[in-house]
Amino acid sequence: MMLVSALAWLSGLALVAPDLPPATLAGTALALNVCDAIFCRLLAGNNGYSRNAWTVAGLIAGVWAVGVLILLPRRAASAAPARPLR
Repeated sequence: MMLVSALAWLSGLALVAPDLPPATLAGTALALNVCDAIFCRLLAGNNGYSRNAWTVAGLIAGVWAVGVLILLPRRAASAAPARPLR
């Protein structure tokens, strides 16, 4: 029961559908966290953060990682000039 409750809160489903059966909760949480991981990867890449680290964070923490990433300030571009494409 404790694992189901933790999964519900990490995925954010406890806020919108607190009475889901455990099997439905697990499948829905997995699908949501995969979508959150993809969104975190895109958002982190556009804001100058590590894509891989935020993808893992989105997969584990779901909507909470997305929320933190939205609140973080955008990082400045590096001072090194970009290399031209060949």
